[in-house]
Amino acid sequence: MSQLNHSASRSWLLLVHRLPPKPDYLRVKVRRRLDRIGAVAIKNSVYVLPDRIDTAEDFQWLALEIQRDGGEALVCRSEFIAGIFDEDIIARFNAERDEAYLSIRESAAADLDESDLATVSSGTDWRETVRKSFARAQRRLDEIARLDFFGAEGRSLAEAELRRFHDLLQRKSSQQPDARGDKAAENPQPDSGSEPHLPGATWVTRAGVFVDRMASAWLIRRFIDREASFKFVSVARYQGASGELRFDMVPGEYTHDGDMCTFEALVERFKLHDPGLVVIAEVVHDIDLKDDKFARSEAPGIEAVLTGIVNAVTDDDARLSAAFPIFDALYDRFRKSAG
Repeated sequence: MSQLNHSASRSWLLLVHRLPPKPDYLRVKVRRRLDRIGAVAIKNSVYVLPDRIDTAEDFQWLALEIQRDGGEALVCRSEFIAGIFDEDIIARFNAERDEAYLSIRESAAADLDESDLATVSSGTDWRETVRKSFARAQRRLDEIARLDFFGAEGRSLAEAELRRFHDLLQRKSSQQPDARGDKAAENPQPDSGSEPHLPGATWVTRAGVFVDRMASAWLIRRFIDREASFKFVSVARYQGASGELRFDMVPGEYTHDGDMCTFEALVERFKLHDPGLVVIAEVVHDIDLKDDKFARSEAPGIEAVLTGIVNAVTDDDARLSAAFPIFDALYDRFRKSAG
């Protein structure tokens, strides 16, 4: 008989899925997404994440994608009482994170060979080459740290290796600020052929707003419907009422479309052709879908700021009020530097 886990149990999220035999790429796609959100396998086609708001969204969106591609998927909340202990699952998470941290250390150590750096340091491309190598390593460390749910021991060693990398870069490279030209742009307005909508609508989304819903609400208020009001619901499948438009929820009028997050889908459907919004869309995509499609270096920092808002503010309207100035600043920065 299996030993029972009598200690206070944690709550976990489980994704159980079945993929069709074709197309072949779907299996690879799902595997990569599971890696990107930090899920750990406990059985064949059964993956686990700690029970949090952001991890629940990750599993829900992935389940929806699997279903759209012809597979089956369900997400549930569970406690383990037999067969496996919470400590065993945590150990699996830490083992996978430690392996990733070790990979970062080994890669950074290879780039840190001082004799090689000294050899190339006289070249005109040295500073840019090493800076890109460090940025790539730092971005990877940030990605793993974001998925380090239980404090794996390898993190401190990887951080120390990157500090050594940074110190060497500072010693050997001169401070040369990048030259960037400013190019003003007018706020975009929806094109004449964009999605029709009634101004002053009530835009409904799921409670507990985070990255995609924060950004999408900002986009709606600033560029789509300046008279919009927002409503937040907790029910799993909200049907909507007259005068309401649902976004970033299922079912919903405006939500994920293929591999596009809701912000991207809104930009596309309302034809908001603006370089600044394109960059924000790429950042929101990388944070929300965690597939590193655009590899935006700004994503970890912006995610950290928005996570700080979520941790400090529980009311959804207040979260939007705190997030909107951040997206205003990002838009102003990105539209000036684009192109």
